[in-house]
Order: sequence, then C-alpha cells, then structure tokens
Amino acid sequence: MSLPRAYVEHVAIRVPDVDRHVGFFRDVLGLAIRDEQLAMAGRPRQVWVLGSVQLIEDPDFAGPEGRLAHLGIMVDDYYGVLTRAAAWGAKALPAGPNWLELPGGLNVEILQASAGAVEAALAINPRA
Repeated sequence: MSLPRAYVEHVAIRVPDVDRHVGFFRDVLGLAIRDEQLAMAGRPRQVWVLGSVQLIEDPDFAGPEGRLAHLGIMVDDYYGVLTRAAAWGAKALPAGPNWLELPGGLNVEILQASAGAVEAALAINPRA
C-alpha cells in the first residue's frame, strides 16, 4: 500500500501589519497574493500568499507570531533569497544563515528545493 502524499498549502498566522509581511513574501520570495478578504465588522483583514501563508491582521497583537515556531519555505534560488532577505532587513538567527527573523518576530527557514519542485508545487490548484 502506498502512502498518501501531502504538502502544507498554507499556515494561518496573526500579524500586527499584514502589508509589511506581504512585502517580505512578495519582494524577497517573489510570492504573489492569491486572495484577500477586507476587514468588515467583526472580521479582520486577511491575505493569502500563493503557496504559503494566510496572514490575519491583528493590530493589537504584541507577541511573536502566536505559538508558531517557524515557516519552512522551499525556494528555487537559495542564495538569491538570502541576499534579498538581508537587503530587506531580515535578521539572521543563530541556527544558521537560512534561518531569518522578520520584524514582529516571525521566523522563517529558507530551504533549497530540488529542480522543478517549486514550479510543480505552485502549479497545484488547491481549490480545483
């Protein structure tokens, strides 16, 4: 019997400034916004970044990103991403140069994907 295959489509996290975090995913990793839900009475603004996270805006959120330890992000240009992240202002963590802390405390681990893996993952339509 073969095992099922799976991947994390997104991780939902609360952040104090959605636009600042969207900027990192767009400018450093080249990930576009997949969907956005504007704030309405009783419902916060939310943004889904293609192939990764759901950002839930909570301006009063003061801690690190809740109980989330980190996001593991597969990339097709490891050194390019690390260079852009440093220029963007991400801080390297003691765990290694591919472990970064963003403003607000979100930690990300940058991992080199095998050839074609990122394109294949992003071609998946989770809503089809």
